[in-house]
Amino acid sequence: MQRVTISIDDALAREFDALCRQRGYASRSEAVRDLLRDAVRAPRTGNREGFCVANFSYVYNHHERGMAALLATTQHEQHDLVLATTHVHLDHDHCLEALMLKGPVDRVCALTDAIQAERGVRHGALNVIPVEPGDHHQPGDTHDHDTHSHDGAMHLSPRAG
Repeated sequence: MQRVTISIDDALAREFDALCRQRGYASRSEAVRDLLRDAVRAPRTGNREGFCVANFSYVYNHHERGMAALLATTQHEQHDLVLATTHVHLDHDHCLEALMLKGPVDRVCALTDAIQAERGVRHGALNVIPVEPGDHHQPGDTHDHDTHSHDGAMHLSPRAG
């Protein structure tokens, strides 16, 4: 067995201790092992192939050195994936951002994993919706292409089962 040491702020430690008591863990170590097992065994999106639209929401401390600039740069570097960003000031220290994303699932997940891993980013949640790329008109469909564009169009994949 290996020993791993982490540092967490006092508020998070109190919350974690409360969770441990609530769930009946004998120690913090048991709880951390369960959390790690869940994270390792259950990738957020399952299959990382294909295309998707997604929403990634996260809270971060904007006082963390260079955090706002780092997040903006990261989003600009992946501008082909980021459709829109919503930014909300939660309090003096924290902001909530929600990214609307579209593209290959593996690239969307890599971007959100990179953001989630940044120091100061907390409470990240990713919602991925599989889609099929392209424009799928049925034979015989009639409509005016002058009124809308199909550039980058994606269509929802049929639900399995």
